[in-house]
Amino acid sequence: MTSTLINVKVLYDKDKCLKKEDVDYLLEWANKQQHLPKINAFVEVQAILFLHSCYYRQELAKTTIDNFFTFKTLCSDIFTNRNPSTSMQKILEHSLVTILSKKTPEGYSVIFIKCVESNSDNFNLLDALKYINMVCMLHLYQEGPPNGYLILVDLNEMTFGHVLKMRPLLAKHFVYYLQEAMPIRLKGIHFFNPVPFMDKILALVKPFLKNEILDALYVHETIDALTKFVPLECLPVDYGGSEETAAHLHENIRNKLIENNAVFDWEETLRVDESKRMKESKMNDFFGIDGTFKKLEID
Repeated sequence: MTSTLINVKVLYDKDKCLKKEDVDYLLEWANKQQHLPKINAFVEVQAILFLHSCYYRQELAKTTIDNFFTFKTLCSDIFTNRNPSTSMQKILEHSLVTILSKKTPEGYSVIFIKCVESNSDNFNLLDALKYINMVCMLHLYQEGPPNGYLILVDLNEMTFGHVLKMRPLLAKHFVYYLQEAMPIRLKGIHFFNPVPFMDKILALVKPFLKNEILDALYVHETIDALTKFVPLECLPVDYGGSEETAAHLHENIRNKLIENNAVFDWEETLRVDESKRMKESKMNDFFGIDGTFKKLEID
């Protein structure tokens, strides 16, 4: 499986702030934490991702690593039954989640999300969140971390039926994971082609967002407004950009997930063992943790 991960030499060569001694220190620390996956599972690429997402601060990276694996254990429903050919087939057919190939001028990668059809019968929020995480983590493992990520959601095919299938507690858990555990620098969330029930969608996520990301949440009425943040050339040709069509991107990402199913099987083995945790367990108050949001700080 690890042969599918990016060569770490590439990451060191392109990131002058990344120090091998810092990565080695983090790996040594992780290996001493009895409740965390051991070094044969917690690989160097992962250490690099966490350091980068935390702007190379060791103590914050440690906390984020612990949050990541603890969350994967406590909310295992988001990280299991993720076979693209079977259990995930329906959501992969009817939704699109992909990373656009062109970055913004700031070096941000764009996570592009949309419903492929307006029929909400095939929509399942849990599977949709699995889909988002699978695409993002595979991109990190194979391409390395960009300077940041923007989430871009096209609401054109979204109906109120989709909203009725959304579960607030599940949304809360995933937003927590996105902000406090996932090894990314989240730089903003952008909705466009807004729907009449936009307030219901925002009400589902805004209560769980920290102030920093609330300040970077936008609803764009037009493509022109969106292109102030995501240049037109980054978008699919369907939207006037130079990226491949959304249909082509959809086919590509489905094939890519199927081809890399072993990565998701490997990820599912990475869990904390609470019985071996040296300090007080996070089992009861994990989602009550309140700290400084790490991913929107100035580089």
